[in-house]
Amino acid sequence: MLFILNFLFSPLPTPVVISLLTVGITIFLWLINKPRPVLPLLDLQNQSVGVQGGARRDAMQHSDDFINYYYSDARTMYEIFQRGLRVSDNGPCLGSRKPNQPYKWLSYKQVIDRAEYLGSFLLYKGYEPSPDHFVGIFAQNRPEWIITELACYTYSMVAVPLYDTLGPEAIVYIVNKAEIGTVVCDTPKKANVLLDNVEKGLTLRLKMIILMDSFEDSLKERGEKLGTEIISLYDAEILGKENFIKPVPPKPEDLSIVCFTSGTTGDPKGAMLTHQNVVANSAAFLKRFENVFQPTPEDVTISYLPLAHMFERVVQTVVYTCGARVGFFQGDIRLLNDDMKTLQPTVFPVVPRLLNRVYDKVHSEAKTPLKKFLLNLATSRKFSEVKQGIVRQDSIWDTLIFKKIQAGLGGKVRLMVTGAAPISSPVLVFLRAALGCPVYEAYGQTECSAGCTISSPGDWTTGHVGVPIACNEVKLEDVVDMNYFSVNGEGEVCIRGTNVFKGYLKDPEKTAEILDKDGWLHTGDIGRWLPNGTLKIIDRKKNIFKLAQGEYIAPEKIENVYIGSGPVSQVFVHGDSLRSSLVGVIVPDPDVLPKFAAKLGVQGSHKELCLNELVKKTILEDMLKIGRENGLKSFEQVKDIYIHPEAFSIENGLLTPTLKAKRADLAKHFRSQIDKLYETIKE
Repeated sequence: MLFILNFLFSPLPTPVVISLLTVGITIFLWLINKPRPVLPLLDLQNQSVGVQGGARRDAMQHSDDFINYYYSDARTMYEIFQRGLRVSDNGPCLGSRKPNQPYKWLSYKQVIDRAEYLGSFLLYKGYEPSPDHFVGIFAQNRPEWIITELACYTYSMVAVPLYDTLGPEAIVYIVNKAEIGTVVCDTPKKANVLLDNVEKGLTLRLKMIILMDSFEDSLKERGEKLGTEIISLYDAEILGKENFIKPVPPKPEDLSIVCFTSGTTGDPKGAMLTHQNVVANSAAFLKRFENVFQPTPEDVTISYLPLAHMFERVVQTVVYTCGARVGFFQGDIRLLNDDMKTLQPTVFPVVPRLLNRVYDKVHSEAKTPLKKFLLNLATSRKFSEVKQGIVRQDSIWDTLIFKKIQAGLGGKVRLMVTGAAPISSPVLVFLRAALGCPVYEAYGQTECSAGCTISSPGDWTTGHVGVPIACNEVKLEDVVDMNYFSVNGEGEVCIRGTNVFKGYLKDPEKTAEILDKDGWLHTGDIGRWLPNGTLKIIDRKKNIFKLAQGEYIAPEKIENVYIGSGPVSQVFVHGDSLRSSLVGVIVPDPDVLPKFAAKLGVQGSHKELCLNELVKKTILEDMLKIGRENGLKSFEQVKDIYIHPEAFSIENGLLTPTLKAKRADLAKHFRSQIDKLYETIKE
């Protein structure tokens, strides 16, 4: 007893005292600086309301009318740039950088002037200020892409993006379908791709190529022999300045862009989007977040997602509306982290594929039990704050655990939106805790300009894509073959509103398949209304097929279940009407597979592990277990798998540019492996 009393009341060593004081002060400062919760602006248990005809809209809307614009002086893409010029007081607009250099900026006035010069040049060359005249853009993200696009808008012409991941045949198809006479491209290599098609007689109307980068005289000479003029963007702007024509701005209902969707089968389809479509979509975004986030000229976003896709287009429209800035990545996705640190974006549009990499990297670096414990504890404690409406980057957990992750994104992100594909709940929960900024999930497609639903401020639950935005309503329609009925709150997701496209270019048949007489866009996705009024995407109507016994199969639903298996990175589920069972092609996670195999006592190279029968057997067992846990029926479970060492990608032609599986190409690519799997199955 005496020993204990002496210990308690004897003076403590100085280092111990300092440590205790430091901890005490840290806790005290944390408690007094802990921000107050931000309460949701709507009832999170009733986020959408029913309207006439069985559709639903955002509960925050005060009427059933769809929004057309957010600011009365910004109803077209042309007016949006003019507004950006005014509200930013001619501030910085477009930024780019070279390796190891800071960003250099073009002001709004410089961008607008160059667009007017390029547009004047096109008119000087015979174009007319009309939405019947199309200009191709064949380039990676960079300021000149936006200048070219704005040149089209300034003189009521239409931009048609091209992208090389579609393949040379698709580029020929688009140029001919849209009757494109001029293409603005970035590199001589792409110019030569276009000239190759002219030389083969495949491209019928291409008369001029405008090049952003410098080029040799030999390229110009080759063009002359083929009857195609080659001119630099710089020279085009000089000629346009010398032959200047006043802008001929478009009307909101005029066509602005034809965005060709890659699709998983067949030729690309050109979605015709008006100025009002795109402006309404961006306006609905501003409306949704007007009480929690309003971009200012001080905000900046990073442009790395393809400009040929509408998700990136709408994000940038929001930015220009508010006079904010866009900084472009260097063109190499491997350098994106360096670009982020240099640019320090405040608005970050992202796709799940990138977020999954962040999640996997952080968790793979927590190698010891202690590090794993601290990471999980920090995530749990930070997310408990998020659920209370507290979103910040200055908690003790940020200081100890998350600052490095935040710094990797530049350290100043205050809004993140993820779209284009589903994101898993564990990843979303972790990011909402770790990044210290709101992370919203959006859903939509090109045909509705980009988004039709997005999660609500204050709602940090996962497993849904939010509620309809202010420019559209959403209804679910019966899909009898798949036993989905709207009376049960399930069915095909259909969209109607001011963001819905006008149809596919010169393709009334395909238009009629997706856009009905009442203006409803049929997405092909299967949704379910959750009790709180949010929408959950649960299945896919397209790509369904019957097995030999007559059972319908939706492979994408099954793939989304199997992706929950730890060692599995990508899945392709295959079956056809002549077979009674399914097989799968699996791409393992290269970071997880070695540890997974080591637990089985198996070692070797990545390729050797993929060929190992025990590894394959154990992965299949894990997939089937997850399938049972998620309610897959026996006929929905794969009977055997082939493990492939190389990821499906855009580059190898197995994914579309929006990272969707090209099912027909996958089936063809893996035909021999699929046939071997079926040979071993007793059906």
